[in-house]
Amino acid sequence: MRDRIGPPRESGMFAEEAYLNSDVVRTPLQAVAARGRAIDADFAAALADELAGAYRLAGYLLADAAEAQDAVQEASVRAWRGLANLREQEKFHSWFTQILVNVCRTRLRQRSRHRAVDVDEVDLEGADPFRAALARDAIGRALSSLSTELRMVVVLRYWADLSLAEIADRLGIPIGTVKSRHHAALQTLRRRIEPVAGGIR
Repeated sequence: MRDRIGPPRESGMFAEEAYLNSDVVRTPLQAVAARGRAIDADFAAALADELAGAYRLAGYLLADAAEAQDAVQEASVRAWRGLANLREQEKFHSWFTQILVNVCRTRLRQRSRHRAVDVDEVDLEGADPFRAALARDAIGRALSSLSTELRMVVVLRYWADLSLAEIADRLGIPIGTVKSRHHAALQTLRRRIEPVAGGIR
């Protein structure tokens, strides 16, 4: 059962729009094959089912289409290398999502060492599709103000629709930590949104 914390409006804070082309589907499998290894048919089928959602999740975490595609490719290669660690095939989705989240978290930490472009500065004409999607609404713009750890919780909670317990599992942290980050993230978002849009009611 999913926990529904916060006003109803918060549960739909992200539009499910993302740029996706056939290269996103082909590239991860090509990356595995390029390493000279035959691709297991079951793995290929399971991965193919995940790619569209994984790409969108990475896009909203990283706010960058090209980097999202790179993250999905890296996660796919890691999943193939670690396939022997997956004991129950029906848990592929959770297992692969955790790998992808870890890849994105590493990339966000690396990015934090450099100045990130705020989504407010993005030129929407021909812009990166994920940056453009976030820049189109107040919540998306406010998301850019969150730290890496708070952003991870918000995106997993409201875009990926994971419960707080599931987020704790994906991130490998105590649920109490998830709850405190969730609360802090919403407080920060409210402070950013209220002057512009009247806040989250």
